[in-house]
Amino acid sequence: MRVVVLADTHLRGGIERLPERLRDDLGRCDAILHAGDVLDGDVLTALARHAPLYAVLGNNDAALAGQIPDELVIELAGVRIALVHDAGPRVGRDTRLADRFPDAQLVVYGHSHVPDDRIGLRGQRLFNPGSPTQRRRQPCPSYGELLLGAGRVLGHRVIALSTGPTRTH
Repeated sequence: MRVVVLADTHLRGGIERLPERLRDDLGRCDAILHAGDVLDGDVLTALARHAPLYAVLGNNDAALAGQIPDELVIELAGVRIALVHDAGPRVGRDTRLADRFPDAQLVVYGHSHVPDDRIGLRGQRLFNPGSPTQRRRQPCPSYGELLLGAGRVLGHRVIALSTGPTRTH
């Protein structure tokens, strides 16, 4: 199963402003995870046209309160995945996430706009795709891809976009 992983898209009205490479990948995926700061229901609708969508609220998603959860635990291809927006400060993150989601093999989060793809405590993979629209202090915007199957994460990568919106804050 091929999964596109997003966070911090910060879009209104649809997904036309997403980089073309990302829009192409959305057309070839089996599922989409969005770790918050979507901003707008039209973006959720547009993403869900491509593949089953699993999304959580971010700190900028007031308009979506009550429509999507604050956190979500799902199973895709036998992999238990936790989805949350804000994983808190870097210091202590591994412990916090392992304690909060003890049964999750993979925790997807956003908020920082800083890509992260590593193993935390007890073999739990921590994955932040960065942002495809607001790179902030990162060299380029980014998103993620996961390959899942037979209860395992078979592949994982953060995809750096060489073109696209590059607003800094």
